[in-house]
Amino acid sequence: MNDTPSADATLADPDLADVTRVLAGDVQAFEGIVRRWQAPLINMAWRYCRDRARAEELAQEAFIRAWRGLAQWRRESSFSTWLFALAANVFRSDLKRFPTVSLPFDAAPEPSGPPTQHNTLQKELSHGVVRRAVLALPPRYREPVVLFYFHEMDLAAAARTMGLPEGTMKARLSRARALLRRRFPQLKAQNTEMDLLALNKGKEA
Repeated sequence: MNDTPSADATLADPDLADVTRVLAGDVQAFEGIVRRWQAPLINMAWRYCRDRARAEELAQEAFIRAWRGLAQWRRESSFSTWLFALAANVFRSDLKRFPTVSLPFDAAPEPSGPPTQHNTLQKELSHGVVRRAVLALPPRYREPVVLFYFHEMDLAAAARTMGLPEGTMKARLSRARALLRRRFPQLKAQNTEMDLLALNKGKEA
């Protein structure tokens, strides 16, 4: 079986084109991958460590790992899914070695009152208080929320990134929503906004 991508495929997919060039010996092509994915990886790393400088270092480490393992991308999934899965492993391993000190989940402050203008959890999650509560979730529940809601991965991609069955990912998202609603009871009065956000995105969770 020939695994060499066709010319049409490489033209349609800049990541595939750059990976193909790198593997053919054009090391400068990796710069295109870095340009496209540097900001998303730093943003993702920050969700794990909440420190900008550390997030930049972790993203750099993820790119180094990607460079070294580029030939391992088998193209069964998109390059971004492979890259995010690799990066998540880097970030997770770093946190095991150097845990981030975070506010206990139950100590996350309550909003002063019900939102008056935010009609979807997409907007509510941008509210600093709720966002901090998400980041204070236990890691096993925080990471699925970060990938599914903040990085807008679908259920299958988020599960692949974490190396989990889709059913397990679904269960962890459900548990995360329950924890957030327990901490912020007003979410119940907003038609379980997280579920509406999932529906609005055409996702199942």
